[in-house]
Amino acid sequence: MRVPLQITLRHIGPSDALEARIRTEAAKLGEFHPDIVSCQVVVEQQGLHRRQGSPFNVRIALHVSGHELVVNRAHDEDVYIAVRDAFAHLTRRLEDIARRQRGDVKAHAVPPAKTGSGTLT
Repeated sequence: MRVPLQITLRHIGPSDALEARIRTEAAKLGEFHPDIVSCQVVVEQQGLHRRQGSPFNVRIALHVSGHELVVNRAHDEDVYIAVRDAFAHLTRRLEDIARRQRGDVKAHAVPPAKTGSGTLT
């Protein structure tokens, strides 16, 4: 990635392990698309007033040349699973964009237009 990764943790204490996991996952994205411009990751713990299992939400906004991809993923108990799932979904979308830009995706044939007068007698 050409631009540094921006990581924001909300309602979660600082975690070097979590930030290292996010940086590792983000570094893998460069293998799928060479023109990544920026990547913002927000990890948020929601439902702070619940008694059990506060869900974690991971939002990733990735900018590549000509496209902006946004992914939101939530998981009930494990923030690492939420991060993994969000990056996996983003990777699939990024691969689709790269395939389209390379021209690897087949275009469907357009059916020929019907000819004729179109009137019934």
